[in-house]
Amino acid sequence: MDFAICFKGFVEPERARALVRQAENAGFTHCWFYDSHILWRESYVAMAMCMEHTTKMRFGPCVTNPNTRDWSHAASLFGSLAKQSGGRFDIGLGRGDSAVRVMGKKPAPLKRLEEFTHVVKALVRGEEAQYGECPEPVKFPWATGYELPVWVAAYGPKALSSAGRVGDGLILQIAEPKIIKWLADQAIEEGKKAGRDMSDYKVMAAAPAYFGSKEECIEATRWFPAMVGNHVADIVEKYGTEREDIPASLTAYVKDRKGYDYSKHGQSDNPYLDFITDDIIESFSVLGNEDAHIAKLHELKEAGVTQFNIYLDNGNEEEIIAKYGKTIIPAFA
Repeated sequence: MDFAICFKGFVEPERARALVRQAENAGFTHCWFYDSHILWRESYVAMAMCMEHTTKMRFGPCVTNPNTRDWSHAASLFGSLAKQSGGRFDIGLGRGDSAVRVMGKKPAPLKRLEEFTHVVKALVRGEEAQYGECPEPVKFPWATGYELPVWVAAYGPKALSSAGRVGDGLILQIAEPKIIKWLADQAIEEGKKAGRDMSDYKVMAAAPAYFGSKEECIEATRWFPAMVGNHVADIVEKYGTEREDIPASLTAYVKDRKGYDYSKHGQSDNPYLDFITDDIIESFSVLGNEDAHIAKLHELKEAGVTQFNIYLDNGNEEEIIAKYGKTIIPAFA
């Protein structure tokens, strides 16, 4: 299993540089950034900076979307960062959540997400591509054949189908093993139906990790289930609540959900936290002492997770990275 860290855009530059150096030395392989340019500072500037202070760590947005940038601009950005880092760049891709909803815009349809994936990968590779907003074909004369890894964030059945058919990996913002296996199996099956070799397909569990007593951990990470609540609600809406194959924890989780304030996305002062129970917080995150983390991560690995991505949003970031480097990551070497 690989291990990653994930930043919001409010981390001060000097501290971000120190954290990525510490994380790389501790054995973390990836560093992801939220891509919500209104809520936080532009993430790709920070990625470029952090690349210069690491040698092995891979970087990318978790997640970007097809609607924020013109596609040729997005592809040029991705290809440039891949070149600058010596081939250490991936992207996470979704339909568009906080980056577009905060402006009152709608997420992209899945057809557009799939087309974006094909066009951007082709342009970064150096091939000619044409897309809807651009009447003439586009080709980068400076591209060198880089194969851009695309991880797709998906939850509902149609999105999981897209993830399996066009993605190199799946992003799930949750650390509940049964739910992850249920969702990942669907994406992998869809990829197989499309004739793809899914033997090296990646599955990321992105969630907070925190050390301390049960009460301390729950208080520090209460924001997280609310942040992913809209995705979980989409699952229940698309699937319904009567099917036996839907984990009961999903339907119970969204039953009392009232709404969400995107201006407070991923923050502990979001007003829509009342429906979050302690059991849900424990289920969705990786909490407790070192042994509890190792046990939960083994469950996630058994469920098919290939990368655990820690949202560094709860405080004690240096301590979390240090404990993972000393005890947790070696247990999965």
